[in-house]
Amino acid sequence: MTTAQQSELRNWQEVPFTKVKMTDMFWRPRLEVLKKVTLPACLAKCEETGRIDNFAKAGGLLEGEFEGIYFNDSDVYKVLEGVAYSLMLERDAALEGEADRIIELIAAAQEPDGYLTTYYTLVAPESKWSDMEKHEMYNGGHLIEAAVAYYEATGKRQLLDVACRLADHYDRTFGPGKRHWVEGHEEIELALIKLYRATGEERYWKLAYWLMEERGHGHGVGAIWDKPEWGPAYCQDDVPVRKIEQVTGHAVRAMYLYSGMADAVHVSGDTAYLDALQRVWSHTVERNMYVTGGIGPSHHNEGFTEDFDLPNESAYCETCAAIAMVFWNHRMNLLFGDGKYADVVEREMYNGALAGISLKGDRFFYVNPLASKGDHHRVPWFDTSCCPTNLARFLPSIGQYVYARTAKGIAVNQYIQGEAELTLENGTAVQLEQRTSFPWSGTVELEVSPETSGVFTVQMRVPGWCRGYRVQAGGEWLSGVEALEERGYLSIERHWSKGDTILLELDMPVELIRAREEVQANVGRIALQRGPVVYCIEQVDHPGLSYDEMTFSAYGKLRVEHREDLLGGVTALQGTDGNGKPCRFVPYYAWDNREPGFMQVWIREKEEGQLYKY
Repeated sequence: MTTAQQSELRNWQEVPFTKVKMTDMFWRPRLEVLKKVTLPACLAKCEETGRIDNFAKAGGLLEGEFEGIYFNDSDVYKVLEGVAYSLMLERDAALEGEADRIIELIAAAQEPDGYLTTYYTLVAPESKWSDMEKHEMYNGGHLIEAAVAYYEATGKRQLLDVACRLADHYDRTFGPGKRHWVEGHEEIELALIKLYRATGEERYWKLAYWLMEERGHGHGVGAIWDKPEWGPAYCQDDVPVRKIEQVTGHAVRAMYLYSGMADAVHVSGDTAYLDALQRVWSHTVERNMYVTGGIGPSHHNEGFTEDFDLPNESAYCETCAAIAMVFWNHRMNLLFGDGKYADVVEREMYNGALAGISLKGDRFFYVNPLASKGDHHRVPWFDTSCCPTNLARFLPSIGQYVYARTAKGIAVNQYIQGEAELTLENGTAVQLEQRTSFPWSGTVELEVSPETSGVFTVQMRVPGWCRGYRVQAGGEWLSGVEALEERGYLSIERHWSKGDTILLELDMPVELIRAREEVQANVGRIALQRGPVVYCIEQVDHPGLSYDEMTFSAYGKLRVEHREDLLGGVTALQGTDGNGKPCRFVPYYAWDNREPGFMQVWIREKEEGQLYKY
């Protein structure tokens, strides 16, 4: 490791979401909807579509043929992972019983040597491990993640034992001196490292590392590699991972790979991937990310095309890609202790990822455009339903993004009201209570209660959208020297006693945004953001207005108004458009929850020469 790399690495430790209890009025109601509506809906769809029966058939417990697509096993695993996280938050005997029933079927479907993919067991047993695009390890990765989660939630080992036998099968079959393998859809890399952390078996993370090292050396074989318009770059097999310069190919696959690379650094201490991770992060975020956090503009490859190609109405922006951006940027934040990564997590949480699910929790977007003429709507399910099931596991685990344990104390990454408990590196237990109305208000009060009084540092993130703030600790306003800002955090080092508080007031005006001039789709257009929330207009609020007819002046006036009776309780922006007519901007995540109609994030700008007032 070079001196420069040593100075950059922070290696913060995650605070599990089981140690974070959210009590706010934004996320807590969504977790209740997830448990009561989303998880049961996803389980019912997995049953209706034969996804669960496939396991019974593969295990000889039910007659019949395989139903669906070859990667359908993964949807069942993701829902089980979401069930496990929900059980960690609140035990539920009925939900747990249903999960146990499904796990019995999964265990029955596993073959004697540990192999488990129901498609190949039922349809083409002679063709296993012949096409790297067929998601065999992708399915297995989601099984492993579900197994670790369910074991941690319940203490039951059945699914974890299945996962270990499957991972052992992989390890016997692939690796140095064995068969080559480049999994077409990354995911197994994250899962194997998670399995190592749960079991302590080093073979698992070393296999994950080997799988990443296989990329870019001509080992890829299968449908993807044979398509000239896709080729190896589609699944990030065009260059060795250490030499990655640019984000390419399928968006979700890319984000999972980068997440695995970050995990590999964290678990192994090997910094070989750091330069590549930082290069590709800059290329992704600075040239290929929408204002909503969406990535991957193309329907054709569900991914990337060329720099600054960010169309609005045809934007693909898969929900899974936004969730995967959270996974990656959270890991980057832990590695480098830099607030810019937590900024991206926040952008995805409140915009790109959250837009994927309806307020009622039972309808979903696969694709998240930034403009619609009125023909794009959430639906209950898809033939490829990776997005609903990914949301089912993402939402109940968001508490893990709130805090991190640092070498010197605590970092506050996200502002969500609730309580948390963690242990400092010196063994001191600390209780935290956060009081805030975020994302509608920028005022955050943090009560810090260590078990034993002592000196440590609390770092409060200053979001990238914030242009001004003030901070108080122990009842006194702090100067820039007393609360030094570095890497996007205010560092407050002092002697902490039970009940000490920090008051952080983040300025949260409406911000007018213009895209870089290279983004042709947004030339002459503006977007609005307040705090972390990106806004849009909907037809339902503008009767008589046609699609793309509205203009808005950069010098127009807007009134910030919180409405509990609107879209589940939102802060809306009220004003007048370029023609002097009343207009309303609502949070992008909440669009398409009322009457169908057009939607736009980027509005045509009307040029005027007045001072802008909010």
